[in-house]
Amino acid sequence: MVHVGHSELLSATHSHRFLGAGHEKSERKSWAVIWLCGFMMIAEIVGGLLFGSIALVADGLHMSTHAGALLLAALAYSYARNHADDPRFTFGTGKLGDLAGFTSAIILAMIAVLIGYEAVSRIFEPVPIHFREAIPIACLGLAVNIASAWILSRGEQHGHSHGHSHGHGHADDEDEARRIETLSGSAVLEIFEDGVPPRFRLRREIGPPIAEISTTIETVRPNRARQLFAMRDRGDYLESIEEIPEPHEFMATVRLAGEEHTVVFEEHEHAHQGALRDNNMRSAVIHVMADATVSVLVIVGLLLARAFGWIWMDPLAGIIGACVIASWSYGLIRDTGAILLDMNPDRRMADNLRRMIEAEGDTLGDLHLWRLGPGHLGAIVSVITQELRGPEYYRAKLARFRALSHLTIQVEQSTGHLNVS
Repeated sequence: MVHVGHSELLSATHSHRFLGAGHEKSERKSWAVIWLCGFMMIAEIVGGLLFGSIALVADGLHMSTHAGALLLAALAYSYARNHADDPRFTFGTGKLGDLAGFTSAIILAMIAVLIGYEAVSRIFEPVPIHFREAIPIACLGLAVNIASAWILSRGEQHGHSHGHSHGHGHADDEDEARRIETLSGSAVLEIFEDGVPPRFRLRREIGPPIAEISTTIETVRPNRARQLFAMRDRGDYLESIEEIPEPHEFMATVRLAGEEHTVVFEEHEHAHQGALRDNNMRSAVIHVMADATVSVLVIVGLLLARAFGWIWMDPLAGIIGACVIASWSYGLIRDTGAILLDMNPDRRMADNLRRMIEAEGDTLGDLHLWRLGPGHLGAIVSVITQELRGPEYYRAKLARFRALSHLTIQVEQSTGHLNVS
């Protein structure tokens, strides 16, 4: 029988604001697109009524559904920001954007079904097409969608699109690149693993080329394990022949042309793309892109139908557009649904957490990892150890995982003593 001793609870107050980076900027962009779509909607409906164009009125009503979907995204941003500190939300309001994205995806799926149904109906029962009115309206809709996409995508950061834990391969990444000042000029040492096994890369910023034969790198890890890395010439830089084992936390001594320079690398693991993605903004962009795609297909279909008499091209364009929208909707439903059901958002991070805990002989008894908001993860970690270690030891050890915004640690010694923080 395992005897459970007293529990040590740390009640330090911490924030539950798990909103994504640039939350307020995304909110402003959403409202800007709503105003643009609203203006075009009113202009088309009023113009259609004044000039007797039912096609213009129909496009204006279609624009209203577009504005409504974007309104859902904007309201989700506003509500999440205004209630970010509301104690009723145990883990904050960061997942409200995922709920809005899921809802938008359902709406997109319904739109795809309606477009597909109408297109198939017109194949069997063709209707007259007023090319003179329809083509300019489709072009106008495309122009509005391009403007909306430009507003929504303006200033977006894509630094995490590669899907790695780190920004490896970018010399400006403060976690992975170190500048070395030598007597003959400055050099940059970085860890590069953008789609390849991790290796050191050393390049000269200022000064003469670096000689391969006189350059080595030796690492010393916290457990005092040493490893010597030989270098080979890659033209603009030197690259280590040996791969760098995980974790990338060590002191590196660079021997360069008779000089020795010591730099320190600390492992900081960020969330991967799925955990970083703002699904609320993603749903807004998908609505815009879906509308733009349909507009392009409609324009092509109308032009071919007018030029060659291929009336069937118009409904065919609608069927293709419906399939594209359905595909995007499915992807959004899958991703947001997984977040709402608290599925593991980052399997690589979970594996790295396990390796980090068990590196010194401890056992990871249980691990729960879920997403709290864009770029914010929550974790409950249960550790079984034979050492006299408290929760703060493991909290410090896991500090490299910067995306863990809410971390609960339970430590159980083999004697049955339990600590929680």
